[in-house]
Amino acid sequence: MSTTPALDPAHTALLVLDCHPAVLAALPGDGAREALLDRVEEAVAAVRAAGGTVAHVRVGFTEDDWAAVPDANTSFGPVARYRALHHEDPATAVHERLAPRAGDIVVRKTRFGGLSTTDLDRRLRERGITTLVVAGVSTGGAVLSTVVDAADRDYRLHVLSDGVADPDPEVHDLLLRRVLPSRAGILDTAELRALLRAT
Repeated sequence: MSTTPALDPAHTALLVLDCHPAVLAALPGDGAREALLDRVEEAVAAVRAAGGTVAHVRVGFTEDDWAAVPDANTSFGPVARYRALHHEDPATAVHERLAPRAGDIVVRKTRFGGLSTTDLDRRLRERGITTLVVAGVSTGGAVLSTVVDAADRDYRLHVLSDGVADPDPEVHDLLLRRVLPSRAGILDTAELRALLRAT
């Protein structure tokens, strides 16, 4: 039996990070993408059914965003130079299986973290959200950056262990086992459903 306190849906948000085709394409093509989408879709349904908030965070750039990226930025400099990840490109839209619904939050970001270049923090606090469950891609990018930032902002945090993925399985495993637990609880979709029902 889990010793993790129940999740109050009224104060809980599921953050779905970078679940769009352009980023999902980096995952292995051996069914890993579909399996991840299955689990994230299940988590989204559970949070919605309990009355919680679902927040979709996607990466996408305008011309001004590209112009603002310095060459020294080793991660996003190439994105700007090659004019990749345009915000109107269908490949940067939330995957159709996870399509936002009325009441969901949707934000567009231009760096790894879900909070740093968006108004997501303000929008969550306006709804009284104090607990975040983080899912999506990638464990070593958006997930790690968002968890570190959110921990500094004093959110209660969980990472959905079977709802995050990374192109590098070793990085994924190391982060889930050794790094993320210092800032967030680690739970899977079955535990998420149970904790939402326990309130």
